Amino acid sequence: MSDFVRIVEVGPRDGLQNEATPIATADKIALIDQLSATGLRSIEATSFVSP
Repeated sequence: MSDFVRIVEVGPRDGLQNEATPIATADKIALIDQLSATGLRSIEATSFVSP
């Protein structure tokens, strides 16, 4: 068993792709900047997959 837990914020990646309407890139960047300001050490912002 590991001695630590790694918490990864995936909202910008998983959460935003489920929105019904497109979200402006500037708004996505603002969200990621705000999450980063909280001290999160790991934020998943995107993924590269085959369409």
